[in-house]
Amino acid sequence: MQDRFEINGHEVVEGEVKPTGNGAHVLVPKDWRGADVKIIRTSNPGADE
Repeated sequence: MQDRFEINGHEVVEGEVKPTGNGAHVLVPKDWRGADVKIIRTSNPGADE
């Protein structure tokens, strides 16, 4: 069962987490630089969709 979150915001971008070095990155638009963002995992890692 998934948890439910309610977040007030301005835009939503869906994407895939890409491996980078010892961690991972999620790309967002350049005009988001300097903005506060929240990342929510919506599937289990390795889940076939």
